[in-house]
Amino acid sequence: MIDRITHVTLSSVTLPLKTAISDAKVLTGRQRPMTEVAFLFAEIRTADGHEGVGFGYSKRAGGPAQFAHAREIAPELIGEDPNDIARLWTKLAWAGASVGRSGAATQAIAALDVALWDLKAKRAGLPLAKLLGAHRDAVRCYDTSGGFLHEPVEQIVANAGASRAAGIGGIKIKVGHPSPAVDLARVRTVREHLGDDFPLMVDANQQWDRPTAQRVCRALEEFGLVWIEEPLDAYDAAGHAALARSLDTAIASGEMLTSVAEHRELIRQDAVDVLQPDAPRIGGITQFLRLAALAEQQHLTLAPHFAMEIHVHLAAAYPHEPWVEHFDWLHPLFNERLEIRNGRLHLSTRPGLGITLSEQARRWTINRAEIKE
Repeated sequence: MIDRITHVTLSSVTLPLKTAISDAKVLTGRQRPMTEVAFLFAEIRTADGHEGVGFGYSKRAGGPAQFAHAREIAPELIGEDPNDIARLWTKLAWAGASVGRSGAATQAIAALDVALWDLKAKRAGLPLAKLLGAHRDAVRCYDTSGGFLHEPVEQIVANAGASRAAGIGGIKIKVGHPSPAVDLARVRTVREHLGDDFPLMVDANQQWDRPTAQRVCRALEEFGLVWIEEPLDAYDAAGHAALARSLDTAIASGEMLTSVAEHRELIRQDAVDVLQPDAPRIGGITQFLRLAALAEQQHLTLAPHFAMEIHVHLAAAYPHEPWVEHFDWLHPLFNERLEIRNGRLHLSTRPGLGITLSEQARRWTINRAEIKE
């Protein structure tokens, strides 16, 4: 007998950050320092007793909108066969068609979609990467959380040293300071500390115009960076393409885009060497797999943004050697930890995503909805 979905629980969880976070968007006055992250968790149960958990998130604004939209469309899943994930994604998208297929609408679908994939892998008794077909059991990882602009360079150096000692394989620091000279001095200091051979990346968070990006990126070439991330507005595919053609250093972007179609434009214009999709932002695992197929055809490096608990599985299933971004911010939300060793995140043998919600996550829940037969 075919199984069916009987119960969906949605939880809006606010994760407080230990320190207010600032990048170039804050220094240019476009955003305020980030003090918390809003998460949408979806827990799906079936008549046969199978369960799956998924999540999406929003930084600064958007969390309540994701929760509200998910609560409206989740009843569409009740009574459905949880195996039919692609069909269910389309059904959920049509349920909210009037608000589009990007942004908060598809980000709400993402939490449900991830939960369905987690459920499917658990039912198979496999880690999600193995269900998808893994190319590797460990993925290169780099650390971002210790390289923000609100920290003095001495602290960033200390953070980088601690991350390397903990087994991290690369370090990314933020740039985009109002004075490019400050950026260059900070990058030089970190590069000298790490040595010439250790992977180092920088991220400007979209804060340069085209002339500034050209000038600063050219100056950054001497540091042997793995990539320069978001030197321009995320939607300026033509500008990124021109920059990529003019530099030896790889250009990376994609984290702020919220659909496969938007990423397709980056790929079409050869705008990036490193594609950085975020599964919760583009609609979940179903959409990520569509995008990964496009990226593979262009032989792009894949470096998914944030949410390593999801992305380690998706990166492990990508044919070309990828990177995964390591953040320890989400640790309080889950009972499990990913193992870091020799510069890589290692897949666990636990089925599904391999995560369960912690009691702390339950305590940080600010809204909850249950949909059932």
